[in-house]
Amino acid sequence: MTNPPSQRGFTLVELIMVIVLMGVIGGMVSVFMKSPIDAYFDSARRAALTDTADTVVRRMARDIRKALPNSINTSGDGLCVEFIPTKTGGRYRAVDVIAGDGSSLVFGSPDTSFHMLGNNASLAPDQQIRAGAGEFDVIAVTNLGFGVADAYVGSNTAVLTGVVNGAETTLNFASKTFDIALASPSNRFQVIPANEKVVAFVSNPNKNIYRLVSSTLGHICPAVVTATAPDVSTAPILAKNAACTFNYSGSDLQRNALLSTKLTVTDDQAGESITLQHAVHVNNTP
Repeated sequence: MTNPPSQRGFTLVELIMVIVLMGVIGGMVSVFMKSPIDAYFDSARRAALTDTADTVVRRMARDIRKALPNSINTSGDGLCVEFIPTKTGGRYRAVDVIAGDGSSLVFGSPDTSFHMLGNNASLAPDQQIRAGAGEFDVIAVTNLGFGVADAYVGSNTAVLTGVVNGAETTLNFASKTFDIALASPSNRFQVIPANEKVVAFVSNPNKNIYRLVSSTLGHICPAVVTATAPDVSTAPILAKNAACTFNYSGSDLQRNALLSTKLTVTDDQAGESITLQHAVHVNNTP
């Protein structure tokens, strides 16, 4: 009977030498791999910051473009911008279809209804004028932002009480006297949504940006933004670890204006920030 051939394994010294050599080679490889890996994560982090900033400025721009003409205001420190949003607009009938039938909008004396040129039912669902089921939109005529033409104080607005669709839509409202100076050369009016009468974007000292909504007409932005003014405790957050400044170049008598925003979003963990500047064209033609 023959003995099986002997099998020789690794010695402890050989195993230690292999481990040491692999460690040396791995260390050399890691030196060359570290920079590309760090660059990848840096790029991904900066892309995420850029995407967040871009989403925020686009959201703000989308809302601001729908602002009622001459309704944009900023706080003294530029950390808050407010405006009255609109959902749609139209043209009112300036002359009765039949003399005395009440189809036109009257200025200088009390009125309770007028005809809108066109059928409200043909508008997109989110643009249709509503007055019922707890949702009563507001009409505004010739907003200039001061005096008898200031929607923030309601001097040129009326809450709708009824909408009757037809070839010409009838809009009913509580008795209101629109100043004769409000008559629009192009017979235009705008519609303010019932649930969002004033909107503000606030850059709070706690490093968050909020979208603040009021269901009543009136100013939101204070002279200077503080941790408690305006109250943003229930407002949704648009961006965390971010700061924004607003600069509005326009007056109540300019047809075109520009709202510039400068948004900075920070990654506290990495200690990096990205800043985007964006300008929104504002049409102030009432």
